[in-house]
Amino acid sequence: MRIAVIDLGTNTFNVIVADVTAEGFQVIHSSKEGVALGMGGINEGIIAPEAVKRALKAFKAFMNICVKYQVFSVRAIGTSALRDAKNSDELVSKVYRLYGVKIEIIDGLREAELIYKGVRWSYDFEEPSLIMDIGGGSTEFIRGYKEESLQSCSLNIGVSRAVQFFELNDPMTIRDQESLIAWFEESAGPLKSFSPCTTLVGASGSFETFYEMIHKKAFPAGSEAIKLERKELETTLDWIINSSFKEREAHPFIIPIRRKMAPIAALKTKWILDKFDLQNIVISPFALKEGVLRIAVNDKKNFTPGQKGT
Repeated sequence: MRIAVIDLGTNTFNVIVADVTAEGFQVIHSSKEGVALGMGGINEGIIAPEAVKRALKAFKAFMNICVKYQVFSVRAIGTSALRDAKNSDELVSKVYRLYGVKIEIIDGLREAELIYKGVRWSYDFEEPSLIMDIGGGSTEFIRGYKEESLQSCSLNIGVSRAVQFFELNDPMTIRDQESLIAWFEESAGPLKSFSPCTTLVGASGSFETFYEMIHKKAFPAGSEAIKLERKELETTLDWIINSSFKEREAHPFIIPIRRKMAPIAALKTKWILDKFDLQNIVISPFALKEGVLRIAVNDKKNFTPGQKGT
């Protein structure tokens, strides 16, 4: 069965088209669009009118992809910006009216669960490991080890929230960095009770950018988790944290949607490395949308036809 999963993130919309069987899935198409859904209102709990326009434009492009690949069913998942917005019904109703697709808005713990299911396609959790998924509205953390019970939380410390909440200098000053770290700590909540870990598992997104900056090449295609050395990662994180926007704009491996917020993502990653004293780093190419595919493999009845042509 050919299905599409659309992840409506706070910064980026992602689509994956895959053929699903009882044994697994084969990716037919995967792409992303920078939408900045949370820009201009996430901290006030609204989706700004211009953000709605960008979202509909991206969704139309994704639906054209679904028609091109003759997708049987579409599942659209809304995360932090949509779940916190008082006016999220506007975008949800427009998408349903135009395309017959119902956006499922999930809470933070469900988001963390799907991220874990996705990462498990590429990583076996033979060591105590902490998944980190850096989003625009929230950041999810999941601690897993073999068959132990999972620990998970979703914290509203996304990069889009930060860039709109703080008046940061360009480049960031030491005081800016201290203010951000204090905010991370104040917001950490259940993360403080997580058991010790040895390995950081970065879930796609910003971590793929870190890899590309280190190795000066595109992140490898495929389903394998990729190891990084802590020292080389920290060197790259430090460069990002202390860089100016102009410097990031000139960097060939920082995509436009990440240029403004990259220092916040880098600082947050360094904060977690230090907080848990994580010595091993791997990057999983999979996250939420692959978690949805995992459910499809286990139970195809979760998916029913749901899209119109464009």
